[in-house]
Amino acid sequence: QVHLVESGGGSVQAGGSLPLSCAASGFADSPAYWGWFRQAPGKKREGVAIIAKNGTLYYGDAVKGRFTISRDNAENTLHLLMNSLKPEDTAMYYCAATTSFNVGYPLRPATFRFWGQGTQVTVSS
Repeated sequence: QVHLVESGGGSVQAGGSLPLSCAASGFADSPAYWGWFRQAPGKKREGVAIIAKNGTLYYGDAVKGRFTISRDNAENTLHLLMNSLKPEDTAMYYCAATTSFNVGYPLRPATFRFWGQGTQVTVSS
């Protein structure tokens, strides 16, 4: 059974940094696409950052230049380093994965089959 477990959320002041991690288990092989989405109250879930198994990176426009995604295939762990945080980054952050390489737009939530429970990130001004 596949499990994705996020860790590292919390509260931080604007301009600060916060790392997130996602531990994967139950996959026969490392996910084809693996990444982070976020959802703020009253808003749609949006793609934050995705990393393909071959290392190709995809970032949402709102976080480009501030967030960095990385993966450790040997340890089955995904990381997201969030720098220069803004109050508008406040949201529940979800780890997501898919084993399919046949995807269209990687930053689309519908692309992903497996989801974690989420971890809250709150940025105060």
